[in-house]
Amino acid sequence: MSLAHVLITSLLEKPSSGIELARRFDHSMGYFWSATHQQIYRELKNMLQQGWISTQSPPDLKQKIYQVEAKGRAALATWMLEHSAPAQLREDLMVRLRAEAQLNSQALIPELQKHLIEHQKRLRTYQAIFAKDFAAASPDNRQQYIQKMILQLGLDLEQDWVNWLEQLIQGLQQYQDNKDAD
Repeated sequence: MSLAHVLITSLLEKPSSGIELARRFDHSMGYFWSATHQQIYRELKNMLQQGWISTQSPPDLKQKIYQVEAKGRAALATWMLEHSAPAQLREDLMVRLRAEAQLNSQALIPELQKHLIEHQKRLRTYQAIFAKDFAAASPDNRQQYIQKMILQLGLDLEQDWVNWLEQLIQGLQQYQDNKDAD
């Protein structure tokens, strides 16, 4: 997947200025695809050159509004039909834990606690988004259903991280307590 596909999808949801798109990206797509504002603007320029998007400048606005053109829809439709393998977990924390198992130093507990706080924070953010955007969502709206299910996966993953980290931290602390008692 490329940033262009993410941006086309976002612009299909709502034509936007560059800054609006970057802000929306930070609060939605950015939870599962990261890009800086500079990368977003650079990709918008490339997409303009390819004819995937165009701009309009309403007289009451100083900003250009980006919108998807037929070439952009076609590129997105082609990409959607491509096969993609499930994402592989690449988490340096797992390697660090394996190293911790060999070194037996208990040094990672503070880092695990920081991760726990971050996952709890992200879980609360997702819960707030769910309550705001999907608590009263119509069961007949296919677009909302898909967006709700994407958010539900995020909620489930964050809850799993919280549960796993709490269990891991508690277990490591018990090993330390048993070691200190000996």
